[in-house]
Amino acid sequence: MKILFYRYNSIYEPDCIEAFKNFGIEVVEETTEMTKKDMTPGDQVQLVADHLISHAEKGDPFMFVFSINFFPAVSDVCEKLNAIYACWSVDCPVMELFATQIKNRCNRVFLFDMAQYERISKYNPECVFYLPLGTGTERIKKVVDSITDADRRKYGADISFVGSLYSEKNKLNGIELSDFSRGFIDGIENAQLKVYGYNFIEEAITDDIVREVKGAGAETAAKSAGAENAAKGDAPEDIDRAWVEPIDRYIVANSYIGMELAEKERIATLNMLARDFKVDLYTRSDTSPLNNVNVRGGANSLLEMPKIFNLSKINLNITMRPIQTGLSLRIFDVLASGGFLITNYQAEIESMFTPGVDLEVYGSPEELRDKCVYYLAHEDERIKIAQSGCAKVRSMYSVENRMKQMIECMLQNT
Repeated sequence: MKILFYRYNSIYEPDCIEAFKNFGIEVVEETTEMTKKDMTPGDQVQLVADHLISHAEKGDPFMFVFSINFFPAVSDVCEKLNAIYACWSVDCPVMELFATQIKNRCNRVFLFDMAQYERISKYNPECVFYLPLGTGTERIKKVVDSITDADRRKYGADISFVGSLYSEKNKLNGIELSDFSRGFIDGIENAQLKVYGYNFIEEAITDDIVREVKGAGAETAAKSAGAENAAKGDAPEDIDRAWVEPIDRYIVANSYIGMELAEKERIATLNMLARDFKVDLYTRSDTSPLNNVNVRGGANSLLEMPKIFNLSKINLNITMRPIQTGLSLRIFDVLASGGFLITNYQAEIESMFTPGVDLEVYGSPEELRDKCVYYLAHEDERIKIAQSGCAKVRSMYSVENRMKQMIECMLQNT
């Protein structure tokens, strides 16, 4: 049994490759895009086609082609060459899911966010499936088991947050909007910040706001790319692709407003906590808006993060709002590391975990602060919850268990 794994350097790829190998599946890796970031759809088609054709000619065809996230060009070549294309979406937003190639019969598309699944599956109900994320539990356990006294001194903390502040991904920074539109967007963002578990940005913005943001964003992208690249631009709506539905509103709500909202929420939350607690932050983002936060720089995902999670008394997760209902990978990573986690409420949490038993959740900044006070003062409860969450993830939510579900689903839908 052999598969072709199309890679682009997602942090999720190594765990998936290891899981496939643990199932006795040989993995052939196509890695060109990991280093060549100017790949065109035509380049992707040629690379995958060469693999599929050469192995078929040798009488050794692939079971399927696999990737993290959806590549329309890869789907197209698989459709034409009668190959199965499986992918697992691990991000939101993912504009490529709206490409017309999502309708291809070769697809076996797995989505981790139920709201994302409900929106996309209607375009290809027999080929789009819901599959929450899992994590590399054995890999994480090895790192945690290697923790030294020096690690405890280095990574020990009261409250830790590991992640981007999204300042570098905020497309609304640097584009000119009318005073009315800027005020309207600020009002929506401030209202959404008060609501957990339901994202209403897309339905709240007007057509005029959508048109203005889209136009200003395209103009800014063209200027930054230079006149010779203006036809391509940098904004996702400039991708030369047919869509299954109009997505301007989705793009403005998620790639523009959603990213700015993530930046605002994370900065406000960290500053609020740092007024009363010792807060360590691991990030490569601009941290100039923060006050009293102990900025530690970036952290290596594979070698450092499990130690940080395990050695922090409280780990904080702040899910970006474009992930509307699902659980981000960070939740599974923290729990698999034996860390105690407080996360914002998401609609899918209670389908996988029991709040107060496996982890803690908050529905407002005030509740987050109160729970930090409580759990820093109640170590026994904190440790018991961390142990329960770790046991649940290691027994139920490993990448291997999730991919076993994926393969079983594919076998039932061939």
